[in-house]
Amino acid sequence: MSVAAISTSAPAARLSREEWLMRLGVVLLVCWLMLVIALPLWALLSKSFQNADGRFIGLANYVRYFSTPTLYGSILNSVGVAIVTTGIVIPLAFTYAYALTRSRMPFRSLFYAGAMLPLFAPSLLSAISLIYLFGNQGLLKGLLFGGSIYGPVGIIVAQVFYCFPHALIIAVTALALADARLYEVADALGTRKSRIFRTVTLPGAKFGLINAGFVVFTLVVTDFGIAKVIGGQFNVLATDAYKQVVGQQNFEMGAVVGMVLLAPAVLAFVIDRMVQRRQVALLSARAVPLEPKENRARDIALLAFCLFIVGLLIVVLGTAIWASFITYWPYNLTLTLKNYAFGAFDQSGWSSYGNSVAMAAGAAILGTAIVFTGAYLVEKTKVFAGGRMIAHLLAMLPMAVPGLVLGLGYVFFVNASWNPLKILYGTLAVLVINCVAHFYTVAHITALTALKQIDPEFESVSASLKVPFWRTFRRVTVPICMPAILDIAVYLFVNALTTVSAVIFLYGADTKLASIAIVHMDEAGVTSGAAAMATVIVATALGVKLLHVLLDRVVFMRWQAWRRR
Repeated sequence: MSVAAISTSAPAARLSREEWLMRLGVVLLVCWLMLVIALPLWALLSKSFQNADGRFIGLANYVRYFSTPTLYGSILNSVGVAIVTTGIVIPLAFTYAYALTRSRMPFRSLFYAGAMLPLFAPSLLSAISLIYLFGNQGLLKGLLFGGSIYGPVGIIVAQVFYCFPHALIIAVTALALADARLYEVADALGTRKSRIFRTVTLPGAKFGLINAGFVVFTLVVTDFGIAKVIGGQFNVLATDAYKQVVGQQNFEMGAVVGMVLLAPAVLAFVIDRMVQRRQVALLSARAVPLEPKENRARDIALLAFCLFIVGLLIVVLGTAIWASFITYWPYNLTLTLKNYAFGAFDQSGWSSYGNSVAMAAGAAILGTAIVFTGAYLVEKTKVFAGGRMIAHLLAMLPMAVPGLVLGLGYVFFVNASWNPLKILYGTLAVLVINCVAHFYTVAHITALTALKQIDPEFESVSASLKVPFWRTFRRVTVPICMPAILDIAVYLFVNALTTVSAVIFLYGADTKLASIAIVHMDEAGVTSGAAAMATVIVATALGVKLLHVLLDRVVFMRWQAWRRR
């Protein structure tokens, strides 16, 4: 064989080897997503059609569920509080976002940061604060005029605090981009401000508001922590699932409740996808960025509104933090650190906090590596189109699956008699895997967004220079996308640290998490210890976020220096 023939066949052989590795990567990604997402959901669905002995009984469990008034009433209760909460949160979030994007009030960045504080706390922290303020021994219980904070009122108020930042992020995104020419034409025609708002501003933001509405609705229906702490005798779907599985060991009925709980989330997801298909681009290449004009009266009014909202958020968060240092609320307000001696209230003591940090760190490290590598295989490789499409669909599935439902699915899937993975039940490993699966979609979308911004010519040039794709991935793609990678890691860490619903069924005797310890301490009546543990979680999450900001600056200074002129 001639030298020329050898030189031509060698690259071809290497390219085929790279293609084989890419295909193998896509197959492994699909298998991973099937294992951690699809199979647990299938196990949950199968369990709902079986009896206690594992025999198929058709719809008998569903018939029994819907013929039990107390269980069926939980659906109406969940939907009711979700609708009311959504009706409160969306106008508040829209007005706050309008103040941040369409006014010239001062300290807008500070107000935005203040509104994000609930994201760094477990959902049940707001419920604990409301108990300290309006509970049976609350400082302000007289303001309820004989009413009780335990029940739907408490759930709604606590959910407003918890859901507000989620809706605000979407509302700010919806209002951030606008074409100034539309407003200039309206002003030139002498259109009233109210009509401009009704015919230009609202239509431009309607898809974002609809999306925010579905997000809030789903969060409320599927949240477990708030209803558990402050719901009292008011039954909702999330607490019903907990009672059936943990309280009564009725796994079949727990599976039915899980499937019922999945229905509103899936319906909201489907409607949201249908609405987004009708969305059109509102910002063209010739658009002029909208700069808010000076309007002193408007800015003062919006500043007062933002001060009021962020003040309420700080009061709710601050109440729990303050109460964690109080000797005996509300009779002895002397400061103490005794509430942080967790071993006196819970047998796990501080180890539950250590478990949470270890689990969150594991989810951040493992999840970021899998999510970003998987997104690269889906977006940047051009082999095995069918496999990449399946991987993308599976990656989008967790967005429509509540954490409580996925946790139930893991219970039935991991503990199946035929499954060799049953040894993982109750370990940190299964908690890490569950959290990565639960928060996979947002991280996947973030990675895809970053990868789509990289011109495909990078891969083309690397291929023409005979550079293996894994070297391009390591030396080009990862450094360019490092800010997004850090965002994904922090997102996974904070959410894994604060989640309750996704892990309530999966911990073991040695792997109890801080968020679970809060639930147990509250059940035992040790609200001060629960507030202290929640405070520790908030401090840790905020500390990680501050570290992220510092690392982000270092990353942009060193690895992103090429972006600057």
